[in-house]
Amino acid sequence: MIAHPSSVGSHAGGPGAEAQAERMTDQAVRAAGDIIHDAWMAGAVIDALPARLRPATRRDGYRIQATLERRSALPIHGWKIAATSLDGQRHIGVDGPLAGRILAERVIADGGSVAFHPNRMAVAEVEFAFRMARSLAPRERPFDLDEVLDAVASVHAAIEIPDSRYADFASAGAAQLIADNACGHYFVEAPATHSDWRSLDLAAHRPVGTVTGKITREGSGRNVLGDPRVALAWLANELRSIGVTLAAGQVVTTGTCMTPLPVLPGDEVVADFGVLGRASVRFL
Repeated sequence: MIAHPSSVGSHAGGPGAEAQAERMTDQAVRAAGDIIHDAWMAGAVIDALPARLRPATRRDGYRIQATLERRSALPIHGWKIAATSLDGQRHIGVDGPLAGRILAERVIADGGSVAFHPNRMAVAEVEFAFRMARSLAPRERPFDLDEVLDAVASVHAAIEIPDSRYADFASAGAAQLIADNACGHYFVEAPATHSDWRSLDLAAHRPVGTVTGKITREGSGRNVLGDPRVALAWLANELRSIGVTLAAGQVVTTGTCMTPLPVLPGDEVVADFGVLGRASVRFL
């Protein structure tokens, strides 16, 4: 049985303690977005956002994040989920998942190359990704797992290359990390699988991640919120809670299914999902 997404933690946005925090002004949101964007483009880091521009809530973190999308000349490619595994949560110092945008200009062709610098995290993450066939627009009632899966077009092997604009990302906290695009940086997506993925138990699926000639690790779909399909439903409901549509054609990458793979310039990373496909990227 697949766990229902409503059972996955208490990190799906919505009312609660955050309702007590003062909402950031639009001007402060834009100013915070400017700082993060400028650091990202320059390959620089900051200690933290200035106190007057620092989001106190996840919702304000997402408002700042949205300014990064508005700067792009292209529609976003899709969405990423950070910290869907315990290893991922420990890596960035949070206790539950965060959503971020995959910017189209940050998508690397499968088998392609990407500049290593700047990359302070210096890891690659092996991930299950889903492309949507139909849009899921915001509504009052949460999406259940079956209707989210019914809206999926295809499954892909993927590699995420995260990074942060904070010098000490592990102490930044969830709201600031969300503002920092949930540590989004680059993304690699293999072609859609030709296998009947709907008949597979994705929780039990065991992808293999390799840094050629150095490291080989086996992962598990269970490391992704218990099941990557549950992670996908979490993302749909996280977006619903902030009034954002998960749109047809967008891709959702669901978080690392193994301990992130350390990388250096010259390394090639391969994410082998067996019948679900294989993705690779080289660091220059």
